[in-house]
Amino acid sequence: TSFKKSSTQPNCLAVSATHIFAAQADKSVIHLYNRERGNQEAVVPFQEKITCLAHAGYYHGAGTLVLGTQGGSLILWELATGRHISTSQSHLQPVTCLAVDPTFNFILSGSSDSNLQLWSLPSLLSISQPSHNDPSQPLPFSPVRTLTNHRAAINAVLFAHIPGQTSFAISAADDQTCIVWDYANGTVLHTYLLSDNPLCLALDPADRAAYTGFSDGSVQIINFYKPNHLPHGLFDPSQQSAPTQPPRSDRWHLHDPLSSPVHALQVSYDSTTLVSGHGDGKVHAWDTAKGKYSAQLADFILPVTNLLMLPPLGFPSTQTPNLKLHGVVKPRYETFHSMNTGSNGDTSIPVNYSFTAQLLSTLPSQNTPSGLADLDAAMTHPSFPDCMLEEGIAELRALNNRSSGPLGPDNMEQDDALRTENKKLKLQLNDALRGQREAIAEVLEYDQQSLRRREEESIKKARKKRRRIRKMEAEERRRKVVMGEVVESAKENGVKEAQDETDEDLSSDTDELSSD
Repeated sequence: TSFKKSSTQPNCLAVSATHIFAAQADKSVIHLYNRERGNQEAVVPFQEKITCLAHAGYYHGAGTLVLGTQGGSLILWELATGRHISTSQSHLQPVTCLAVDPTFNFILSGSSDSNLQLWSLPSLLSISQPSHNDPSQPLPFSPVRTLTNHRAAINAVLFAHIPGQTSFAISAADDQTCIVWDYANGTVLHTYLLSDNPLCLALDPADRAAYTGFSDGSVQIINFYKPNHLPHGLFDPSQQSAPTQPPRSDRWHLHDPLSSPVHALQVSYDSTTLVSGHGDGKVHAWDTAKGKYSAQLADFILPVTNLLMLPPLGFPSTQTPNLKLHGVVKPRYETFHSMNTGSNGDTSIPVNYSFTAQLLSTLPSQNTPSGLADLDAAMTHPSFPDCMLEEGIAELRALNNRSSGPLGPDNMEQDDALRTENKKLKLQLNDALRGQREAIAEVLEYDQQSLRRREEESIKKARKKRRRIRKMEAEERRRKVVMGEVVESAKENGVKEAQDETDEDLSSDTDELSSD
């Protein structure tokens, strides 16, 4: 299917099972295309220019669209609710690239200011935000940490496909480097020195290698586990301090010496083919096993700025999606957050928060399949699952056994430590309550003063209005008096003129009679 009326820059295209999202070049709008109907569903405007975007969520689910802006902030748009969330401007320059980890817990944003920001997606989407006055909690809508090893604008960033303790992220920048990060700890695993500025990135589906594209149309493979390169992979501490330069043989060139820049890269799911999109509109295929150019796949004349590989379907283990998003709810810019949220523990969902989607399957019965997680079983069970009840009873029994046992020296020391800690916590709680009461008193006093000022201002305005009305009435009375005198004088003059005319008529008639 072809969709028209769109012009996107690199990193400005995202796709789900039902929709395609395309941020328009140098504009603050997103074109929304419906894959089921094969047409353009809507044009969604925003308050800032969108410079990159990414889809966070399951491919067949509702998900959230993450947008990078020219001002250096992020925008989160819940597609099934329309909820609109804006972060602080943590980047000093426009956001150039975004990536979401496979567990949908973290977002990495790269910018022209050479910094990477790591964000917690659940924290950004949480309706209950931490208090601004709690120093132990991060500020709402702020990044978790900043990665600052690059020295130039960042062009691309990706998360590894496989989650876990060995998961990593990789970024490419205009300082001719690619850096592999342990984003959970904020440390650098390895730095690769390249011979040119990398414009885009792609990862092997098994996270064994990365591919970069350059302005001369060539691509390069960065093999993480090559025998003569990093014998123990990325997580070998002895190999992390020294940068590595990949060999020249790992850089593959096209047959045409006048090739245009590589704007996008994707790897097939069997890892055998690398697909590249170029500025001259051509799409080329590369043989990753042989390490050379394979064939030209297409020629679109205009630049190919984005390539996305759809997930394969039809496997026996593929789970049937539980819901389907037929239509996207446009962003609702009114706030969904309670003013008291985070300060007094109010975590209730706002009244205007609604979820719009189609459920494709019924809820499980009481006999929950073994494949469901404990949380899913608890949410779908009519009361409480047997496994949860047994686990709770076992914990209570263990707690009673510990409390009824003899107190040894270690237990006594633990009890003393707990008592001391409880006293400290009580003091801290009292201080917090005292501060809260003082703050409430200050707020109430300020509100009372504001109310008194407003009442005084209203009284003054009413007095001024009454004086103005009285003045206008007095002027109106004076005007009526003056106009009344003029009218009466006019009436007297009219009577006199009528009498004069009557006298003249009578005199003329008398003259005629006398002549006869």
